[in-house]
Amino acid sequence: MKYKIELIRKKELQVSKWSGGTTTQLAIYPKDAVYSERNFRWRLSSAKVEVMESTFTQLPNINRIIMIIEGELKLEHEGQHKCILKPFDQDRFSGGWTTKSFGKVTDFNLMMDENCEGELEAMHLDKGQSTEISFYNKKDFSNNVQALYCVDGEIDIKINVDEIKLHQGDIILLESNVDIEKVEINNTKDSRVDLIRANIYF
Repeated sequence: MKYKIELIRKKELQVSKWSGGTTTQLAIYPKDAVYSERNFRWRLSSAKVEVMESTFTQLPNINRIIMIIEGELKLEHEGQHKCILKPFDQDRFSGGWTTKSFGKVTDFNLMMDENCEGELEAMHLDKGQSTEISFYNKKDFSNNVQALYCVDGEIDIKINVDEIKLHQGDIILLESNVDIEKVEINNTKDSRVDLIRANIYF
């Protein structure tokens, strides 16, 4: 395998309720893992927080990165640190901490077990703008997955001969055992497009 692309459309995604709102599971590994059973290696999701104050579910041995898509969120990690997150700000923390949140937001989440590494990056393309990105593997890990999530708008992506159109709420997963030095991203529409890029190594 050189690389494998999985395109997941918004209409295919699973939405579930939690005490503070709703959450949409974007991707999970292994694919047969069940979030409620905590048997996943990593998970990508987007949640709507619809109450002003909530306490995060305890997730021992899970590392988390949260990025705000819409709204403003104050996080208080008991005995650790506090922060205020505005759109496309992010915070990294342990799922085993006692964490309280204040504010109604839409967010993007990466959860990983302790043998994974990962990062999130926000990307913004104005009307008619194009850019190129590269995907590089971490040689210390046997598996490398890159994800691009379309927060809003519509975007065209070209990876070698593969051409993909992402709409709002769609996500692609790129699994590769080779470095991919050129991924073209084009915004051909009349408004700005926001993307979130996730790199996961496990």
